[in-house]
Amino acid sequence: MFIIDAHLDLSMNALEWNRDLRQPVGHLREREKGMTDKPDRGKATVSLPDLRRGNIGLVVATQIGRYVAPDNPLPGWHSPEQAWAQTQGQQIWYKVMEEAGEMVQIRDLAGLDSHLALWNDGTPNDSKPIGYILSLEGADSIITPAYVERAYHYGLRALGPAHYGPGRYAQGTDATGFMGEAGRALLREMERFNIILDATHLCDDSFWEALDHFNGPVWASHNNCRALVNHNRQFSDEQIKALIARNAVIGGALDAWMMVPGWVRGQSTPEGMHCNLAKMIDHLDHICQLAGNARHVGIGSDLDGAFGTEQSPYDLETIADLQKIPDLLRQRGYTEDDVRGIMHGNWLRFLRTAWS
Repeated sequence: MFIIDAHLDLSMNALEWNRDLRQPVGHLREREKGMTDKPDRGKATVSLPDLRRGNIGLVVATQIGRYVAPDNPLPGWHSPEQAWAQTQGQQIWYKVMEEAGEMVQIRDLAGLDSHLALWNDGTPNDSKPIGYILSLEGADSIITPAYVERAYHYGLRALGPAHYGPGRYAQGTDATGFMGEAGRALLREMERFNIILDATHLCDDSFWEALDHFNGPVWASHNNCRALVNHNRQFSDEQIKALIARNAVIGGALDAWMMVPGWVRGQSTPEGMHCNLAKMIDHLDHICQLAGNARHVGIGSDLDGAFGTEQSPYDLETIADLQKIPDLLRQRGYTEDDVRGIMHGNWLRFLRTAWS
């Protein structure tokens, strides 16, 4: 089945993890043997060949560059200008992949339809480019709201105003507080260029302010349910219902600590916590029960989002194993129409509406 994954940090892996994503995952792991600079060395799950192997032909791919003030202990850049430069290097990597025939940027409905026709023409995927919709995870690198226009012209089509901690335009995971005037100015520019608001990572205060002030399309690329794992990174039922009312789609994430309660970083293991792909189905099913249908969920795996197999479902070896999800959905009683919707159709419906 054709799959859309709505959240992959491809350029971060290429540039900050120094992974040649044109190589199969096995090659990436072999090259990283003995490396200890990052906890997921030798445990990668994502590469372009493995996306093709899994028939994952369209992804939402990110840029990311956090600004950190002097009192912020999180890793990041010491000025917005440095963060902007980092995201521009990431943007160039995507362009180089396009020039090599490895990827193609999807900016509009014509490009989307052309790409879908290619991926459904019945020929092998081996030489097909991975389609990507460009998203910015955290807006700190937008030097001023006027930079939104620049980003739109190089292809930015979705933007999450916050990531972890306090941000320049919104407050993110583990932070509190509202967006304020700078954030509302950002939202106005996003709305002017029809850039999708990604509600993922917004803290509760900023989440509600964003929905109150933004009239454009909203999705949540990679988010699970607070009712199942009680952490501010997850959405409450009230937030999920608000997103459903906005015709949003929420992508289920595969970071183990978001999937099962009680995860202890650096100590827990997927096997020890019984964390498998079915746990993500629990989160998707919870959203479907709130919605009364299966039209508001999809996949936003976040695989290799600074973690690897040590913090992924134990029955997932590489991202190609997303192909196990349709059978898991069928086992829960989901219809074939529902399964197709969750694996790709809901994201496509959202995009056709947003871009029409």
